[in-house]
Amino acid sequence: MQQISFKEDSTKNRISLEAMLNPSQWEAVAFREGSILVIAGAGSGKTLTLTCRVASLVNEGILPRSILLLTFTRKAAQEMLRRATDLLDNRCEKVSGGTFHSFANTILRQYAAEMGFPNGYAIIDRTDAEDLIGMIRKEMNFSSKIRSFPTKKTLMDIFSRAANKVLSIEDIVFMEYVHFSSDIETIARIHREYRSRKILHGFVDYDDLLIDLRNLLYEHAEICDKISLSYQYIMVDEYQDTNKIQAEILYLLSTANKNVMVVGDDSQSIYAFRGANFKNIMEFPKVFPAAKIIRLEENYRSVQPILTLTNMIIDRAVEKYSKRLFTQKKEGSTPILINTADEKNQSLFVVQTIYELNKRGIPFNDMAILFRAGFHSFDLEIELGREGISFKKVGGFKFMESAHIKDVLAHLRVLSHPHDRLSWYRILSLIDNIGPQKAHMIYERIAGEQAGYLSLVNNKFPSHIEKHIDRLKQFFMLLHTKNLSVCELGEAVLKYYTPALKKKFDDYPKRAKDLEQLVVIMERYQSLVAFLTDMALEPPNTSSENRLETDVSTDDRLTLSTIHSAKGLEWHSIFIIWALDGRFPSIHAIDNEASLEEERRLMYVAATRAKENLFFIYPQDIYDRSAGMRLSRPTRFLDDIPDEILEKRSEGIRDWSYDI
Repeated sequence: MQQISFKEDSTKNRISLEAMLNPSQWEAVAFREGSILVIAGAGSGKTLTLTCRVASLVNEGILPRSILLLTFTRKAAQEMLRRATDLLDNRCEKVSGGTFHSFANTILRQYAAEMGFPNGYAIIDRTDAEDLIGMIRKEMNFSSKIRSFPTKKTLMDIFSRAANKVLSIEDIVFMEYVHFSSDIETIARIHREYRSRKILHGFVDYDDLLIDLRNLLYEHAEICDKISLSYQYIMVDEYQDTNKIQAEILYLLSTANKNVMVVGDDSQSIYAFRGANFKNIMEFPKVFPAAKIIRLEENYRSVQPILTLTNMIIDRAVEKYSKRLFTQKKEGSTPILINTADEKNQSLFVVQTIYELNKRGIPFNDMAILFRAGFHSFDLEIELGREGISFKKVGGFKFMESAHIKDVLAHLRVLSHPHDRLSWYRILSLIDNIGPQKAHMIYERIAGEQAGYLSLVNNKFPSHIEKHIDRLKQFFMLLHTKNLSVCELGEAVLKYYTPALKKKFDDYPKRAKDLEQLVVIMERYQSLVAFLTDMALEPPNTSSENRLETDVSTDDRLTLSTIHSAKGLEWHSIFIIWALDGRFPSIHAIDNEASLEEERRLMYVAATRAKENLFFIYPQDIYDRSAGMRLSRPTRFLDDIPDEILEKRSEGIRDWSYDI
């Protein structure tokens, strides 16, 4: 849709804004008093709707800071506010926008003392949290020689699931980790110690940010009233992805003003494994009884034959908000279901078809192969490599989980949070001949004197330690005597760390490029605390050769992606591989209605990424060793769909052709 500027008087602004929206979108934008649920179908322009609502509210004289826009990524909030600013003026930049976690951090910083952190707190990321759990596990001298015991990663998964689903550790173990049920008392004891250590060291993990905000609002009525009164209008994007705590936070924030708009699509709720609660969006009208429901059903992405199929897939969902997507793009290719003899031929079919489409003018970067699980693409990756087709696969190591990045950040974190035990241990472990026992002794001396890194600088340690930590002491003395900017701090740390980088990693030149880019990012910040907070809450995605990929790459490479990672994106042509019953849905989901329904929504999300061409491919006669059975039928989500809506073909690699 055309975006029309409306920077004149209020009446003209209203007319211009209404002209750029369809009737349902405008109804959502113009709604004012009370709560509203906007069911935004795939590709229906929900971002435009939210953007225009922000601009419309500000244009009517609502104080920007009294408008709260909560999203799931900072980038989404920034993009909406940028667009609103383009539509109206820079007043929109002052709208309170961000993620649930960043909003929670902002509020908790103001009320840290009430939450038991009189000296503030440090946010620890997932890897640091796992390291703390691993440390506790080791200190408890738990021996796993006789039987298996959950790793630190699995323990963190259990603790996080319990937090996000508002369930006990025992409930999570019995529901999802029953094979560890004999260890439940030990797991619970580690959890209690983990919580105690976080309080002791002033740590807050991601889950704590939400829990502590919920508790602050719930336990301090006067604070809740004050915060609630400060927001006249609240909007939440992707509401189907919220967990129970986030829903509770929203309810508490709305106690003074009930002007709440949530936007989402129940049919795209696919993150239960992260704690997302499908019931939040389904029960919104019960929580807010007078809520108005508006459906956005006009799709601006896909051709009608694709929408006709996806409507049929989701119509069969057990619980849903009924909707029927339509588009003005009436003509288009019918989606196709292809069966192949085996996985090898599935890969060959995809490669040949990609070549065919590319020869007909479709760029590689406008095509994607989607799959339910990462291992589903392994054979295809080999075949693409043989044919010399360049591709990127979404997944792998996160940038912030890379050891060299965490090493550098550890040096910076002790400047901001002097008693960060995990960071001190990490820093000291980089020094030759400083093992866990010596690191523990050094840290205890630092912590006991309450002077942070100056305790290290001013103390005289035994000679067998002093000679090894002398360079570190000189480094911190340099930082103390100079008034360095955030970027200059980064440069100083990088200079100090480079010898350890070269010794620790065979591929240190590549990692050095990552660190140089990290320093470039630091140039944007005036505050070290702000930089460290953003690195914990909204880090870049991955490292790649000589740059950080904070945005989708624009080079002409094919995309391979799990469906979960593809949500919110779109391509001209989509291939959904392993559309085989027992693989998609997975064999483990078939006997669980809730899991099966989420897999149906996952298929719906995959199919609605396609703009022009949509292919489902499945290999026949696959033996599943874990189940002891052969899988041969296409996914049940495509059962009994008429041929005029979904064309069926058997493998025909050599003579295959497709009309674009």
